[in-house]
Amino acid sequence: MTQSVYDIAILGAGPVGHVLALLLARLAARPQRIALLAGAAPESGGAVPSADPRVLALNHGSRVLLESLQAWPGRAADIRTVHVSQRGRLGSTLIQCGDFQVPRLGSTVSYADLHAALHERVQASGVTVLHGRRAQVQGQDGQGVIVRQGEAEVRCGVAVQSDGSGANDLRREYGQHAVITSAQATLPRPGWAWERFTNQGPLALLPHPHPAQGYSVVWCSAPARAAELAQLDNAAFSAALSEAFGTRLGRLSSQAPRHIFPLALNARRTLTQGRVAAIGNAAQTLHPVAGQGLNLGLRDAARLAQGLADWLTSPAADPAAALAAFAQARRADRWITAGLTDLMPRAFATGLAPVEHACGLGLLALDLAAPLRAPLARHLLQGLRN
Repeated sequence: MTQSVYDIAILGAGPVGHVLALLLARLAARPQRIALLAGAAPESGGAVPSADPRVLALNHGSRVLLESLQAWPGRAADIRTVHVSQRGRLGSTLIQCGDFQVPRLGSTVSYADLHAALHERVQASGVTVLHGRRAQVQGQDGQGVIVRQGEAEVRCGVAVQSDGSGANDLRREYGQHAVITSAQATLPRPGWAWERFTNQGPLALLPHPHPAQGYSVVWCSAPARAAELAQLDNAAFSAALSEAFGTRLGRLSSQAPRHIFPLALNARRTLTQGRVAAIGNAAQTLHPVAGQGLNLGLRDAARLAQGLADWLTSPAADPAAALAAFAQARRADRWITAGLTDLMPRAFATGLAPVEHACGLGLLALDLAAPLRAPLARHLLQGLRN
């Protein structure tokens, strides 16, 4: 078995892994000593990112980061206003970009477009990309970490897990599945995104980055209801979607395929173990409400790259202090974001009228009092950064 030696190995080549590789390449004197361990190449039977149906919501802070890396996709849809409401209950609120002196609250991009833009930048960065079966940490000692990728073995000073789902140190099942599709509206409102809470879970409509698709739909509901929705013909599904969402966009019509994703919270209590760090989905997976999962992962990557900057100048040194500082710096942002995305879908879907009315009053208070709305909106806009 051959063994290759690198300063840092990144296990997983999704958006968060790609971004970390690019950030580290800007800091490293020898970027070729950063290894990005991807899956099998598409021509060898690996997954084709262009087949991924997801549309990603990226907040203002994430867009600024990706633009600084010259990795912003050519196609994107701006979100300038977010409307939040509760079906059948009192209360709604608006969050607008003008309140924060930014050109947009966020944007949507397709997973395929973002992956292609990041892959192109990584290919030009000097980072070593290794294709093979899913990489796994085999062990570590005082000198480094051993990573296995198929029949190949990699030794590195620091290993970063960015693939898979968060370890289940903390786990919550929501009893919800997300139905992902797209829809057109007879009365579209450019630049508006909608989060509507129902008694089975939130329903989000986001401007689609491919204009012909209209809106990206993320409809969370009980598993049995999600399965039923996925099996409806287009006319019946469109009618159900219009009934659940309401008339603010006129009639909704969906002709697109529908995909189902189970929803759960998974999170590690700590982001580091010896010389191994976890970021993105390897650190935590969140409920999709408010679209915070990828944004949180990108902040993980940015803070880890910042923390390893000095260590990269002398990679033979012990990285323990840098990794400990990274884990401590990410603690508050992780738990605040996880807490918000955990609370919202559960509170609005209790089925208890007093609780749901209280949630509606909360939305009304946010709408009437900007000082109450601003802290929540700012966190969703850029997270807690330090």
